[in-house]
Amino acid sequence: MTKQHAHGSLLRVLGVGFGLAVTIGGTIGMGILRTPGVVAKELPTPTLFIGIWIIGGLYALLGAISIAELGAMIPRSGGFYVFAHRALGNYAGFVVGWSDWMSTCATIAVISMVVGEYSGVLVPALANRTKAIALVVTLFFALLQWRGIRWGSFTQNITSLLKVLAFAAFVVFAFLYRPAVSIPTSTPMAHGFALFAAIVLALQGVLYTYDGWYGICYFGGEIRDPKRDVTTSMFGGVLSIIAIYVLVNLALIHVMPLSEIAGEPLAVGKAAGLIFGKYGDTAIRALGIVSMLSTINAYTLSAPRTLYAMSCDGLFTHHGTKVNKGGTPTITLLVSTIVAVLFIVSGTFDQVLAVIAFFFVAYYSMAFISVFVLRKREPDLPRPYRVWGYPLTTLIVLIGSIAFLAGAVAGDTRNSLWALVLLAVSGPVYLLVKRVAHLQDREQ
Repeated sequence: MTKQHAHGSLLRVLGVGFGLAVTIGGTIGMGILRTPGVVAKELPTPTLFIGIWIIGGLYALLGAISIAELGAMIPRSGGFYVFAHRALGNYAGFVVGWSDWMSTCATIAVISMVVGEYSGVLVPALANRTKAIALVVTLFFALLQWRGIRWGSFTQNITSLLKVLAFAAFVVFAFLYRPAVSIPTSTPMAHGFALFAAIVLALQGVLYTYDGWYGICYFGGEIRDPKRDVTTSMFGGVLSIIAIYVLVNLALIHVMPLSEIAGEPLAVGKAAGLIFGKYGDTAIRALGIVSMLSTINAYTLSAPRTLYAMSCDGLFTHHGTKVNKGGTPTITLLVSTIVAVLFIVSGTFDQVLAVIAFFFVAYYSMAFISVFVLRKREPDLPRPYRVWGYPLTTLIVLIGSIAFLAGAVAGDTRNSLWALVLLAVSGPVYLLVKRVAHLQDREQ
């Protein structure tokens, strides 16, 4: 049962506009600027290159079809933690919650650092001040959220709109660009098992780029009409992201051949150089900063809500349930900001993300399993939306998630082993947290 404390409560003031903004803002980041080069290297034909982006989008859409049932029937803020805790119990919820929260804090740090790097290139006076800029960006968004959810949602709406307009402008200019006539460069195509392995590697990069399509689930307790708005936001957001990704990649292969995209660490940047000439680098870095600021705002909003939900369930200090008049869980925002700042100062975020990345598809898997568990255990629970094509659609995406997880383990065994160590350590940590929370409750 959720524990209630007299510290204020989250405000139900969010609608579909915010749902779309946080889904798009939290998903579209640096991935779409970098991943096309990886995909083109593995799949050097236009059909496969575009097809894998469509397949990744269909996976995200199937995921949304299943997760929307949980989001609409359990209108609590906290993301995947809420679903795992309800269906699978305290320990599963704790593992999902703390790893999701930790990875979100690390992501805030790494994206803030990239903003600092890009700013230093655009404004030479800011060069060699990457950490300082990253700290300013992180603290700025934390202070913005401290004022309340209305400030955070307004910022998310504006930054996400700017992001969409910026990518739309890139696509338009790309299709208006007339590439020089050149002899197509043929690239040897893999066959058999080698082709299958190439598809798997490309799909891993694409799925990482689509990660974030579930963003609205972190704000279920703040949506005015969760029965309607959660599903509308999730489906609308996923379809918008698919459209943007496919159009950006079609624009890329219009501007230059796949052989030039393949292996390019910043394919969109190279295309911008061809389109805008000497201003190309400036344009793409400006686009990158706008894109990343929107993502930082989304993650700064979501991280405290995971910890807040855990606090309400006795899996973190009861002080974490404190919410100010603006609807911000202030203690968990403070803790999340401190952790993000420590990651920036110590420079350890890359290692943390590499290890915890093992868990990110595991969250999906647990959520899909939760659909099955709750259908069986709580069949009479009101479901404003029910999964289309259940159980087949949920089963397909669950099998896909498990297969992806197996591929991630095989492809990065070292970090996967570290992830298993963290999983083992989480047991004693869980017992300690429960003990501390119990003692605090007795003191109340």
